[in-house]
Amino acid sequence: MGMLVVGGTAFRVWQVARIDDRDRADVVVVLGAAQYAGKPSKVLEARLRQAKELFDEGVSDHVVTGGGRREGDRFSEAEAGKRWLVDHGVPEDRVIQVSEGNDTLGTLRAVAGVVLQRGWETAVIVSDPWHSLRARTMAKDAGLDAWTSPTHSGPIVQTRETQARYILRETAALLYYRATKASADRIAIDQEVG
Repeated sequence: MGMLVVGGTAFRVWQVARIDDRDRADVVVVLGAAQYAGKPSKVLEARLRQAKELFDEGVSDHVVTGGGRREGDRFSEAEAGKRWLVDHGVPEDRVIQVSEGNDTLGTLRAVAGVVLQRGWETAVIVSDPWHSLRARTMAKDAGLDAWTSPTHSGPIVQTRETQARYILRETAALLYYRATKASADRIAIDQEVG
């Protein structure tokens, strides 16, 4: 039974990763990733390019950048994201920066609070393909009607080996979240570093 649950979840992670839903929404939400002195990492930049493309196509009139700052950082992930979008032609008044959360769950809860407070309900979540199902699940649990438009560029989607590793990681993280309603991001980070 356990193998069926794991296998079924892994299949759903893979399946949702392939869905690029560009239906009109109140906001496009870019989940944060590393930034270096205000400059987005390659992972974050790939997400920002996807969000700008959605904005330019008219999927939404607003983009929300999410993500806090790590100890010692001068800039938050959200701030680095907003600066990049504005520098690349998205009007500053159309980008909402939510500099809270140091993991997917914390970021999405903070973003949902800001979005819902403005009277909006629908969101297209932009992240990496393998992260899409967990991000969408967490966004819905936080009160958003959410779907995903994952990036298909950047270092996380380059090789089959990298893709397989992230599918397994996301499968475990999603199962952990469903069982506990807590984030597995810090556990996964600690295991990768340690």
